[in-house]
Amino acid sequence: MTTGTKPPTPPARPRRSRMRTFLPLAVAVWLVLEIWLLTLIAGAAGGGTVFLLLLAGIVCGVVVIRRTGRRAFQRLSRTLQAQQRGEPAPDEQGGSGLLIVAGLLLILPGALSDVLGLLLLLRPVRGAVSRLVERRVRAAVPGWTDPFQQVRQHRSDGNVVQGEVVRDDEERRPGDSGPDDSGPRPPLNP
Repeated sequence: MTTGTKPPTPPARPRRSRMRTFLPLAVAVWLVLEIWLLTLIAGAAGGGTVFLLLLAGIVCGVVVIRRTGRRAFQRLSRTLQAQQRGEPAPDEQGGSGLLIVAGLLLILPGALSDVLGLLLLLRPVRGAVSRLVERRVRAAVPGWTDPFQQVRQHRSDGNVVQGEVVRDDEERRPGDSGPDDSGPRPPLNP
């Protein structure tokens, strides 16, 4: 006879997030859709046309990424030169991240990724996606602000920071002991 006690319940498994659950499924659906679209295009226009479309997508993607990288480097150079001259940094719009994503989508083989990449090249679409991503990030992370904004808000305002300054006024030779080398030292391993 049993005494009425329940057997111990196994420990609860942690719940998996939705993204972690659906991401492999979404990738599989994306791949099947891309292959299906390419076979439709190949059936209608021929295999050579599909090959040329894929090659054109790769070339366009590489060009977009190179131009975006070059423009970002030029903006950085202008900003650094302005700072060296003591002038305020030029107010230039960034937005390189979504252009890089557009280039990568163009490089990926497939018709759907190419269409999405071409759409991201359009400024209004890129602006809408950027605002959407920013809203999602702000909702997901409550205290999130622009990293550059944080630097400006938290820069030093003259408060004293506790620390120690070590100065090498004189050149020391390896065998010399200075005034601060004379006391007992703590052990290296506690």
